[in-house]
Amino acid sequence: MMLETVAAVPGMVGGALLHCKSLRRFEHSGGWIRTLLEEAENERMHLMTFMEVAKPKWYERALVFTVQGIFFNAYFVGYLISPKFAHRVVGYLEEEAIHSYTEFLKELDKGNIENVPAPAIAIDYWQLPANATLRDVVLVVRADEAHHRDVNHFASVRKEYYFVIAKLTIRVSPVEINCHKLILRWNLI
Repeated sequence: MMLETVAAVPGMVGGALLHCKSLRRFEHSGGWIRTLLEEAENERMHLMTFMEVAKPKWYERALVFTVQGIFFNAYFVGYLISPKFAHRVVGYLEEEAIHSYTEFLKELDKGNIENVPAPAIAIDYWQLPANATLRDVVLVVRADEAHHRDVNHFASVRKEYYFVIAKLTIRVSPVEINCHKLILRWNLI
């Protein structure tokens, strides 16, 4: 749960700073603001879900508050210095999250962790079946983390690619396409 307390910070910081940059320069972000804010919201839902499962005590919540405060400020400064490096670091943090959830699944499968019913918040957010379990939640959360890893590693590459994607988005369809879907297709090429 502790990793999830800081996981929503990078998307919010990156989205907010990119929003301000876009306003100052009078230019589009190519869908990156929305992508980063969606990532922050998705990571927040991971935390909300696992708080329902773990039922943290008051001192654990205080620790969450402290860790978030420290990480937010450190990441904010880091993003100001080098957005590419900041995204690369988040990509590696997401890789660690994938590994952690894989280990979590192994423990669930061994029976060391009880496979309780999925919290209602998870069933609603990920549109899981009513009889979903904690294992189902961990699977979708791990898939989310893999997606975030790919997005952040991609965001850490040369800036020129962002503008190429923005141009492709405009040419592909007049309908707005979510940037993260286009990024995944780009990664597969």
